Amino acid sequence: MSLSKSIRNRIYSGDNLMNLGDVRYLPRWVILMIDICFIGLSIYFSKYLIEKLSFSSQEVFPHGSRVVLMIIAISVVSMFAFRTYAGIIRHSTFIDLFKLFLSTFSTTIVVAIVSFGYYMWSGERMIFMSVPFLVIFFATAFMLSFLFRLFVKEFFNVLRDFRRSTLRKRILVLGIDEPSVAMARAVLDNPNLPFHVVGFLTQRHDSKRASLLGKPIYTKEKILKLSKDDLIVDGVLLDQEGMSKEEMNKWVTLFLEKDMQIFKSPSLQKLKSADQESTIKTLQIEDLLNRKPIKIGNEDVKRRHHNKTILITGGAGSIGSEIVRQVAHFEPAMIVVLDQAETPLYEIEMEMRAAYPSINFKFVLADISNRHRIEPLFQKYQFSMVYHAAAYKHVPLIEENPHEAILVNILGSKNLSTLASKYRVNRFVMVSTDKAVKPTNVMGASKRTAELFVQALQNTESNETKFITTRFGNVLGSNGSVIPHFKKQIEKGGPVTITHPEIVRYFMTIPEACDLVLEAGAMGHGGEIFVFDMGEPVKILDLAERMIKLSGLEPNVDIKIIYTGLRPGEKLYEELLSDDAKTLPTHHEKIMISKDTNMDFVHIEKFCNNIIKAALRREKVEVVQILKNIVPEYKSNNSIYEVLDK
Repeated sequence: MSLSKSIRNRIYSGDNLMNLGDVRYLPRWVILMIDICFIGLSIYFSKYLIEKLSFSSQEVFPHGSRVVLMIIAISVVSMFAFRTYAGIIRHSTFIDLFKLFLSTFSTTIVVAIVSFGYYMWSGERMIFMSVPFLVIFFATAFMLSFLFRLFVKEFFNVLRDFRRSTLRKRILVLGIDEPSVAMARAVLDNPNLPFHVVGFLTQRHDSKRASLLGKPIYTKEKILKLSKDDLIVDGVLLDQEGMSKEEMNKWVTLFLEKDMQIFKSPSLQKLKSADQESTIKTLQIEDLLNRKPIKIGNEDVKRRHHNKTILITGGAGSIGSEIVRQVAHFEPAMIVVLDQAETPLYEIEMEMRAAYPSINFKFVLADISNRHRIEPLFQKYQFSMVYHAAAYKHVPLIEENPHEAILVNILGSKNLSTLASKYRVNRFVMVSTDKAVKPTNVMGASKRTAELFVQALQNTESNETKFITTRFGNVLGSNGSVIPHFKKQIEKGGPVTITHPEIVRYFMTIPEACDLVLEAGAMGHGGEIFVFDMGEPVKILDLAERMIKLSGLEPNVDIKIIYTGLRPGEKLYEELLSDDAKTLPTHHEKIMISKDTNMDFVHIEKFCNNIIKAALRREKVEVVQILKNIVPEYKSNNSIYEVLDK
């Protein structure tokens, strides 16, 4: 009921500088005393006005100050009855105004009744010209109390706007439609957000003189004409849900040219939440690369997984763990998650057991190159589906250790696929890579060899399993991918390292990749290699520059970009289809079937046995030479193995 402790402490500790923002609310007794003062002022103003208008020497209050005290006492009773002092003035509403009206009106009526009763009882007037007096009193008392509350409310609004404009980021809201206005209102009403809306931005031309929420509307042309120094804003808030990728990129290009920060809005519900301090986040490069994910008809996919036993290898990796999450939605009888990385496997176990307590999980720590370790799993669980996502994938490391790639990517795939055929697994889906197309490194060639083995196994006499291959480009946010690497470099102040200024890559999201895997498992008939329409390739230099600008920094000024040269086995361009491959459409416009050249099982099995023996002997050169025999289009690039091509 008094000033906050922090203010009292400042006063008595000798610190006489008080921040108005520290005043949380006026105590109730202060409001009551102010209202009483207004009542007294209204009484004397009404008395003065009546005396001037009546041209009479008659006293307005024949009984003196006792009448004044009576009116004040009746007013205080009315204030307590309607609790006019109880609300927080800066948040006053129509209800508070109505309570104030009722209190003042009740006081006026009661005073009129007492005055009339006294006249009827004694024959004397308590108030000279009582009706005009009471009308003036009512109007004056109500207006003074109302204007006081209006002033306090507006004062704090101005103070809030001033503090926001000086301490918070000044932002424009992109768009003038209903969602944009609602978004702006939520920001203005949430004091926990470090943003202050100063206007709206649109590309329409019919809103130049209009305003929204008392804020001006800027056109795209006006922003284009203004120089960086003339802009009075720090950034722009946008709702990416309502924009196409092309529209978003155009706006982002403009904002980055003007050195404006770009913020993305969450859902309106989160934005309104008073306890959310970080609901508005800086736009990330993933938001620009993300496409609308493919939505697959889930009925067939669900039928393949519901109440089935599923094996997912590499289940702790980027792709494998997302497959685990998506498969869990279909309520399988059991999911066996296999990986050789202990800590990531433990993390996905904790996550899945918490998220899906009703699903039976089995988490297995094992190496797929050890057939004796994994065959008991096939014997025990009789899998319906196998998703094979386990692989070594980092090109430079594999180029240094080619024998390890053979043991995992080829021997591991050979073990899993032959066991799937032996135990009559219904479907086997292998995750491959675009680096398997015309490979220039050991990793890509090893994955192409695995593709050839799995395709050849499809056509063996006793096989009943449908073997299906899916081929991806780079996955956004996966372990070791370029975007998290660039982020770390930018956070450290640079430099950002790029191997070559002309290098380009395809990108897709992890959910998109896993949608493709699940769809392939459901739609494949066996022996296909499914490829994905990945849109336009992205130049890595452009990617790095945009990431630096989105961080509010300037490329080659705040953050240096340096070129380190192509790494061993790396090439400038990735492909999803080989030159002589033919593509066939599927029922989904974004998914195609690549008809690559095949190899009969006898030959590929002999090749695989030979290369596995060489890998076990750690014969690096021999391993790579056999790989080149298996995959004739494999030409080493920027590698010590280029001599083998000559």
